[in-house]
Amino acid sequence: MTADGLSGCGATARTEGSAELETGDEGCRWMVDSRVASGQGGWRWRRPPEVLYLVPAVSVWLVTGTTISSLNKWIFTVYNFRYPLLLSALHMLTAIVVDYGLIKLQLVPHVAAGDGHLRAEAKCKVFLLSLTFCASIAFGNMGLSYVQLSFAQMIYTTTPIFTLAISSLVLGKQHHILKYTAMMPICLGASFSVLGEVQFDQTGCLFVLAATMLRGIKSIQQSILLQEEKIHSVFLLYLMAIPSFLILAVAALVLENWAGLKSPLHYDRCLWLFILLSCLSSVLYNLASCCVITRTSAVTLHILGNLSVVGNLLLSQLLFDSKLSALSCAGVVLTLSGVLIYQNSEYIGGYLDSRCMRSPSPESDGGQQGIKPPGKVD
Repeated sequence: MTADGLSGCGATARTEGSAELETGDEGCRWMVDSRVASGQGGWRWRRPPEVLYLVPAVSVWLVTGTTISSLNKWIFTVYNFRYPLLLSALHMLTAIVVDYGLIKLQLVPHVAAGDGHLRAEAKCKVFLLSLTFCASIAFGNMGLSYVQLSFAQMIYTTTPIFTLAISSLVLGKQHHILKYTAMMPICLGASFSVLGEVQFDQTGCLFVLAATMLRGIKSIQQSILLQEEKIHSVFLLYLMAIPSFLILAVAALVLENWAGLKSPLHYDRCLWLFILLSCLSSVLYNLASCCVITRTSAVTLHILGNLSVVGNLLLSQLLFDSKLSALSCAGVVLTLSGVLIYQNSEYIGGYLDSRCMRSPSPESDGGQQGIKPPGKVD
């Protein structure tokens, strides 16, 4: 994702008939048209630039992505609430209630294209997305019950490599070579974090790795439904939340130990407050995730998500007194360097290409040296 500023754009005035003010660059258009040259006057408002939608969506996504992991870890460790599948089901139930309210109030459209009805193929894709979605959050929450928050977050940073591989092999998308290069320090940093983990748990590590792989698959599925099927992000979340809630509720009833669950009145009231905050953060996170994918790509989503690693590491140190070894710290540095390479891949590639074009090749130098001015002999 690139979001260039407007400072470098020179505004050019249109004719009086169009009465429009825009910049020389297509991506730097102003939000407002100038006054219409008519007898009535008035203002015509143009659609805001894409960055006005993207920046708030990315901000909400990063904040909620950081807080939801800490909230879930706090619920599991401090309050000893050992029901990750039940918590995931409550997340889906909250998404159903919130999205249904938005749709019922007609604040969002159902489907952005076509006659407003989903095709059978699209319904099948939504159901497959629901399976991937509920499996990813279930494995993620179960993993947090075993491992440190900092360790889980560093494993999650390898999600872009799964997303990039799937988009290249399955969908046939081509990416810049620097984007593939950026995956190397990201994966190497995650490997250092695994090797330097102080409190390593094999079961928790397997859960987190499964959640990481499923996150990459889920992002590709979301990207297809949002960009190709043109389904609105809120409506898509509502559609996949219904089967996800049913699947997670059944899994919680079958797999989790309900004999140890006490009456809700026996638990601390703060526990239910944290659960409510976790559920609301989950809804905001998924809505912002869909908005970011709609306007960028699935790979960019996970690369941006690596920026939340710093926040999660700080919260892990403050709230849970997690210990980071020197190898884990080196992994963090490598991961963030991979983020910088990916984010600036276009600029780096353009700079290298311009340098190659400016520097003369050895062959051309040799050819020029071999040419002698006319009329001169050795």
